[in-house]
This record gives sequence, structure tokens and C-alpha cells, in this order.
Amino acid sequence: MTAPTTGAHAGTGRRRFVAPLREQVDAARFRHPLFEGFGEYLDLVTAARWPDIEDLNARMPLSGPRFVMQDAALLADGLHYEARIAQGRIATRAENWHDLFNAMVWMRHPILKQALNRQQCREVARWGTRERGPAQQALTQFDESGVIVQLRDTSLLDLWDRHDWQALFHANAGRWRDGGIAVVAVVGHALMEQALVPGRLLVGKCLVVPGDLADGVAHVAESMAAGATLAAPSELRPLPLAGIPGWHAEQCEAFYAQADYFRPLRERRVYPRPW
Repeated sequence: MTAPTTGAHAGTGRRRFVAPLREQVDAARFRHPLFEGFGEYLDLVTAARWPDIEDLNARMPLSGPRFVMQDAALLADGLHYEARIAQGRIATRAENWHDLFNAMVWMRHPILKQALNRQQCREVARWGTRERGPAQQALTQFDESGVIVQLRDTSLLDLWDRHDWQALFHANAGRWRDGGIAVVAVVGHALMEQALVPGRLLVGKCLVVPGDLADGVAHVAESMAAGATLAAPSELRPLPLAGIPGWHAEQCEAFYAQADYFRPLRERRVYPRPW
């Protein structure tokens, strides 16, 4: 079994993820449900050549920041990455999966990404560039590995919070199919990069939104802009994405019993109410 991961920034002692070459990635990878919300942008990852900066900017809303090539000349300004975005420039490396997926999230969810940037800038102003407060840690985790889950069947939240993965995924598989619980947006570009490797078991860092919302993504963006969301990493619920019905080829009971991926709840771990 491939070791689980939550994004591109590995923890202490973990090997840094190296993405495969573009020509090594089968276009079938992008038919995985993780990429479902990005259909109109998938030509950027399936075409034979890498898109350039002009290609990316052509897909962005007319208002808002633009992509700029990250090179030595750009970095010479000494600005923090988030401060540069606030000035309208998103530093983007050439022929880089991580930055390409980040660009696609900007295209798909610009209001959410702008809210993230504004909050990051506030935190950098508060803590400086050498320290990271709990809100900045939460914002970064969500930016890299974030997933928004809409919950109509609130009884499933207790199963999730107890890490009762068998019940959440296997016994309640029908609820994932009928909308009782649903992934409404994948916003973590590191998750998308890691999904390039077949069989890799990914863990999303999730914000949960109520089932009666018409637009869960807009709700998160508004809540973030108001400072009511992502004050600390503890707000983010881990979700082993391979457990979602239809997201992995092997989903028998034995699969859900693998404790190194479907991890038990840590002692004294309590999740805050999502709303």
C-alpha cells in the first residue's frame, strides 16, 4: 500500500514528494473524481505541451491577480509570496505540476483564493516572515490539501469525528451516493499533484458546510473573509479520500480496516462544531 499523505509539504523525516514527468502521466488519471470540478481546465494538464503564462492568464477572470513567471528577477524584489499576490502577481514556476494545479484552483475558485490570500497577508503582518501562527498554519494546510464537504445527514458527523471509518464510508456508502454527504470542492493543489501517482492514498483537510447551502464554496470564502474560519488547524477534519465510495478500486471491509491509513482517533482529540 502506498503511504498516505496530506500534501506536498512533508513532515519531519518524510521524503519530499517528486511529481512524475508530464509524459509519464496517463490522461486517464484526470478522470478520477478528485478532478471532477475542473473539467473545463483539464486540457491544461492533458495537452502534449505545458501551458505558458499567457495560456494561464487567458483563462483567468479579467479582474484580479495575474500569473507571472517565477524567476530570479521576480524574486529579487524580496517580497513574501502572499504579499506579491496582494499586489496582483501570482509567482508561477514553468513546467511545474504544483504551480499548474494552483493556477487551476485560482481559475475555478478565484473568490476563495483571494480570501485565502487576504487572510495570509494579515497573518504575515501579525507574525512576520519567520514565524507562523496557528491561523497561518490552518490557511496553508487548507490551501495545499483542502476539501470542502457538504453535510445534509448530520448523523454522519459523529461517525466522522469518532474516526469510525467503516461506518462512515462502508455502512453508509449510499449516503455518499444520494447526497447525504458530498465533496463539493477540492481546493488543495498539493492533493491534485499527489494524485498523479496511481494508487497513492490521500488525506484531505476538510471544512464542513451545512447541507442547506446553495454554494458551499462561497460560504467558506465569506466566512474566511470575516475571520470566522481557519483560526487554527484543529478546525480541519482529516478525511481519507480513498474511502469515499467510487474513489478507490478496492473498498471491501478489509480495506477500511487498514489502520495506517484509516487512522483511529487520537486520545483527547476533539473536533469543533463546524457551524
